[in-house]
Amino acid sequence: MLNKLWLGFFIVAAIAALARWGLGDDPAVFQAMVTALFEMARLSVEVMVLLFGTITLWLGFLKIAEQAGLVDALARLLGPLFARLMPEVPRNHPAIGLITLNFAANLLGLDNAATPIGLRAMKSLQTLNPSSTTASNAQIFFMVLNASSLTLLPVTIFMYRLQQGAADPTLVFLPILLATTASTAAGFVCVALMQRLRVWDPVVLAWIGAGAVLLGSFIALLSTLSAAALAALSSLLGNLTLFSLILLFLLAGAARKVPVYESFIEGAKEGFDVAKGLLPYLVAMLCAIGVLRASGALDFALDGVRAAVQWLGFDTRFVDALPTALVKPFSGSAARAVMIETMQSHGVDSFPALLSATIQGSTETTFYVLAVYFGAVGIQRTRHAVGCALLADLAGVVAAIGVCYWFFG
Repeated sequence: MLNKLWLGFFIVAAIAALARWGLGDDPAVFQAMVTALFEMARLSVEVMVLLFGTITLWLGFLKIAEQAGLVDALARLLGPLFARLMPEVPRNHPAIGLITLNFAANLLGLDNAATPIGLRAMKSLQTLNPSSTTASNAQIFFMVLNASSLTLLPVTIFMYRLQQGAADPTLVFLPILLATTASTAAGFVCVALMQRLRVWDPVVLAWIGAGAVLLGSFIALLSTLSAAALAALSSLLGNLTLFSLILLFLLAGAARKVPVYESFIEGAKEGFDVAKGLLPYLVAMLCAIGVLRASGALDFALDGVRAAVQWLGFDTRFVDALPTALVKPFSGSAARAVMIETMQSHGVDSFPALLSATIQGSTETTFYVLAVYFGAVGIQRTRHAVGCALLADLAGVVAAIGVCYWFFG
């Protein structure tokens, strides 16, 4: 799948560039595409520098948690649920605890913690994979739900809105929560259908029902808070949770007589080994994305959507936010840049800017997650992972549009 997808990016870019040259008399497009290749190669190295530090830091702390028995405790707690959702993963396997930690980090918007924990989980799942190059069902399930990225506290988006002068930076909190819930639900259902998971099992229904009740109660509580209180809670809860997690790992390690410093160094060395193998995958994916953007293919798609919406007689305000939706699956940094540009062009509290922020928070960067997580374990054949992840992306975008018309229309 990745072979066809990667080649398809370059073919689409070539067709778009030829159209701009032949129909628009724009020979500079080829220079822009070549420049994009080198810029994306440079960006790949910059991303890797950040990942090196982040991965080594968190895998160091995670090694302490493993040796203290915290990961095994999580695995035992969630064993009955994952026995239904990931039947090829044995009960009490360390991967279950790592997956839970990763989901919890994403839920609280702790991206820096989620990525290295997720990489460790993917490597743990790879030990159960009979193929060295083809993704297993468990790896696909984990990757799709990670790409949909259910998030309760999108603190970074609040920060961007504050930087751009928003009177109420948290105005998009509930829209984002609803949109990201829709994307995660779509990803879960798609994978469940493809893998014929036992979703009607009483254990699965009990966990899903309990999660829905807790999520609904949390939304109801937050809806009663003022904008200032909500912003303060978001910042406090995110940072407090992050530091509390580190402190829990250290105290649990000390209580179990774990040599915490030596364990941290051991885990950090593993993180260095994981990180250094990611660069080729990042270069390949980001360079293909850069060429696609520089060719004007995304602009062609946007113009086509706007024309179709106008022909159907629908409101076209949402079209101005679609660049974020089109770019988000490919590049998180590009999507952030597009979101900020939308805020500056239309106003931070305009409908396109609010929708762009909601789309930004509805899902993760699918192809980045695909490249990093599968690249870390050498997976080349992704099977139905890409299709399910993109369906989750689509559900998140559609939900974001509907919710923003409901809240701000």
